[in-house]
Amino acid sequence: MTRIKRGYIARRRRTKIRLFASSFRGARSRLTRNVNQQKIRALVSAHQERGKKKRYFRRLWITRINALIRDNKVYYSYSRLMHNLYKKQLLLNRKILAQLAILNRNCLYMISYEIFK
Repeated sequence: MTRIKRGYIARRRRTKIRLFASSFRGARSRLTRNVNQQKIRALVSAHQERGKKKRYFRRLWITRINALIRDNKVYYSYSRLMHNLYKKQLLLNRKILAQLAILNRNCLYMISYEIFK
């Protein structure tokens, strides 16, 4: 029986995976099994970090809004501001409020004084 050599398809697949892991150090970029395991771990971490990124940005926005409110005594606290925003049906999200706090403070002051009335 003649010897059957594997074709180029498996090699092409391994090369593609190695290109993904080319920046990893040591055996993690050279040995096929390690490369496969490391690729799976990297993709899992990337998926988790996408969820964490949303959390971190929300925390950042809340911190920025709260800092401006407490600094200039516009309102007592962030939670009261948000509560009264919803009561007055001014549905501004935290991202927009944080951008207003940085770029256009007067606009945020006007909004808070409207709520306060």
